[in-house]
Amino acid sequence: MRTMRALVAASIGEPLDVLELKEIPVPDIGPQQVLMRILASPIHPSDLHTIRGRYGVSPPFPAVLGSESVGVIEAIGSEVNGLKVGSRVVTVGALGTWQEFVAIESSRVVPIPDELSISTAAQLITNPLTAWLLVAHELQMKPGEWIVQSAAGSTVGKLVIQLSRSMGFKTINVVRRQAAVNEIKALGGTEVICSENEDVTTRIKALTASEGVSKALDCVTGEVGASIARSLSPGGSMIVYGALATHRKTDADALTLPLFARSLIYETLTIRGWWLMRWFRQTPSADVQAAFREVVGRVAKGIISIPEAKSFTFEQMREAFITAESVGRGGKVLFGT
Repeated sequence: MRTMRALVAASIGEPLDVLELKEIPVPDIGPQQVLMRILASPIHPSDLHTIRGRYGVSPPFPAVLGSESVGVIEAIGSEVNGLKVGSRVVTVGALGTWQEFVAIESSRVVPIPDELSISTAAQLITNPLTAWLLVAHELQMKPGEWIVQSAAGSTVGKLVIQLSRSMGFKTINVVRRQAAVNEIKALGGTEVICSENEDVTTRIKALTASEGVSKALDCVTGEVGASIARSLSPGGSMIVYGALATHRKTDADALTLPLFARSLIYETLTIRGWWLMRWFRQTPSADVQAAFREVVGRVAKGIISIPEAKSFTFEQMREAFITAESVGRGGKVLFGT
C-alpha cells in the first residue's frame, strides 16, 4: 500500500496541541476525480479558525486541514476530460491540502501558467480572489470613490490597495501598528490610520469633512470593525469578511461586532457578511473560473503582486505555526512538500 505524509488534527484545539505528522494511505480516485501531488499549501487564518472550532464549517475529526494548494496531476479518473497528467494546477474551494497527495473532483482544480512561481501559485485563490470579488463585484468600486478597510497590512488589504491603483478608487487604510504606516503609504494607500494611537472614527470623519465613507471592508470585527461602521455615511455599506480579532479569544463578548442600533436604523446602514466558501458553493463553475482568470491575468501582468511566502516542511510544523501567527511576519507561510 502506497502511503504519504499528512498533518492530521486529532480534534478541535490549539494547532500545536492537536496536530500530528502521520503516514496515511494515498487515496484512490473516483471516475470524476484527479490525484494531485501537492507542491505547496498555505496556512490561512481560516485554517486556524477551523482547528480552533470557530469557522463556518467543521470537518469530522480526526481531519487533514488546509484549504488551498498548488500541485501536479499524477492520475486522472476515467470520466475526466480537459486535464492531463503532469499539468500544474491549483485547488479551488477544496479542503484537506496539508498532505502530500489529494484526491479531488476535477471541477475543483484549474490549470495555471507555468511561469508563475510555486509561492505565487499556492496563493492565487483565497486572498487575490477575495480582494477582487469584494472590490469589483460586491462593492463595485468606481474611479474616484473612497473605501475604508481594516487590517490594511494583511494580504487581502495590500491587494485591495494594489487594485485601487489600476481601478482608480481611493483607500483609507486602518492598521494596528505604527510600523506599518509607512509600508502602506509606500504601497499606494491614499490615507493611513493607526488604531494604536488614533481614534479611527474621529480620523475618518476628519478626512471626509464629517461626511463619512459610503463603502467599507472589515476583516477584524470587534471594536475596530465597529469604529469603521460608525464612520459610514448615511446609506453606507460595510462587508465583513473575516474576524482576525477573535483568533485566540474564548470570551463571547470578544467575538462580536458592537454596533449602535440607532445608527443602523436612522442612517439606514447595511452591514453584511461575505464568505468565499459560500461564494464557491453558490456560484456556477463557469463564473468561478472566469473570476479566477481575471485574477491570474492581473497577476501575470504585474497589476497585482503576491509577496513571496516563507516555506516550511511538515517536520517544521511548530516553527511554521508560530511564524504564521507572528506580528509583522511579512509574506504567507507555506507547507512545501
